Amino acid sequence: MRTVSLRRRVTLTALGVVAVVLAGVLLAVQLLFTVATNRTVDAILSDRVQLARQLAAQRVGPAALIRRVDARSVRALLVMPDGTAFGSLTTDRANAPEARTIRLETGRVKGAALTLQADAGLLSGARSTLVRLSALAGAVALLVTAVILVFGVRFALSPLDAMTRLARSIARGGRGRRLSPLPANTELGRTAQAFDEMLDALEGSEQRTQRFVADAAHELRTPIAGLQAVADAMLQQSPDAPREERERLQMLLGREARRAGKLVDDLLDLARLDAGIELQRQPVELRAMAATQVDRARLQHPGRTVELTGEDVIADADPDRVAQIVANLVDNACQATPPGGRVSVAIGRSGGAAEITVADTGPGVPIGEQERIFDRLVRLDDARDRRAGGSGLGLPIARGLARAHGGDLAYVPAGGPGGRFRLVLPLTSALPNR
Repeated sequence: MRTVSLRRRVTLTALGVVAVVLAGVLLAVQLLFTVATNRTVDAILSDRVQLARQLAAQRVGPAALIRRVDARSVRALLVMPDGTAFGSLTTDRANAPEARTIRLETGRVKGAALTLQADAGLLSGARSTLVRLSALAGAVALLVTAVILVFGVRFALSPLDAMTRLARSIARGGRGRRLSPLPANTELGRTAQAFDEMLDALEGSEQRTQRFVADAAHELRTPIAGLQAVADAMLQQSPDAPREERERLQMLLGREARRAGKLVDDLLDLARLDAGIELQRQPVELRAMAATQVDRARLQHPGRTVELTGEDVIADADPDRVAQIVANLVDNACQATPPGGRVSVAIGRSGGAAEITVADTGPGVPIGEQERIFDRLVRLDDARDRRAGGSGLGLPIARGLARAHGGDLAYVPAGGPGGRFRLVLPLTSALPNR
């Protein structure tokens, strides 16, 4: 992004605006001066005409009349019927458009033509003086405005300097500082408040990332420590050790390896979700896909009753990822349900979307924990976390996959014993490939 000095831009813009305004004011002054001058000249000429007529009525001679009428600001020319001329106005100037000519009808100057004209030199001098004074006043105004703007803009933009200093301080490691604008409903106040909110979000994200990394490292430490312990035991085992002991150690080694592998896979899934996972969308028959997961759960959890109900619904989704979500929900429900309990999977439509509901007869999720269970590496202390090796990543991954499809996953209170999860996915009108 190309940037320029904000102070310079504001100063030059303000000076440009002032210059345009001053030019407009000066032009208006010139126009008003011209209008006022024309009116004044008309009034003076009208007075001289009235005076000349009064003097003619008083039978004043032409020489005396012209002396009274021909003053400093007005030039006059009196031409008698016999061609005799009196006055300081020349014949050429008397024919100018701005000259006024009347004919006297009484007294000793009867029939004479009197021409009056305002002194053009006086008018030009006054106009030139006005232009010079106006230009000088405009230049002084621009200079004073420029000096004031240099300091005024620096003061006005000082909050931006504060933001810059704070950003650099945070970049050097100074966490926790904020602008805290007062008041916050101004332009700079809203900008500073948005800056503080961005810092809160960034620091919160950084803290969550650090906590997640620490928790993930702690979770990985347990299976790795188990692998090391079993490996050491196998190395120290004597050649004549009983076969049952060797098989037990091998089984423990495989279990810890699967546990570590599952945790690593979950972490990779979370990383893909954060980076923007690519889905292989196609029409998916949700009932057939859910039936596969229900059959698997019946084999793995023979002490629970797992049933499937609902209609055939086709969703626009990635079949592998949706199967991963449903498998997680069904496994969680079976783990949370005590022996002899029931787990039900229902397929249906709701509000123009496909819906899968997984309910169980376990203890349910406490009200204060119904959103926290979707946080990463969160495991509750009740029967919902009875399964061995649970890392607390299954539900965050399932919700992330659901939202990547344009749907959602939420815990819905059952209104009684047990818990219920609802998965919503977009519908499709296309038929799946057979």
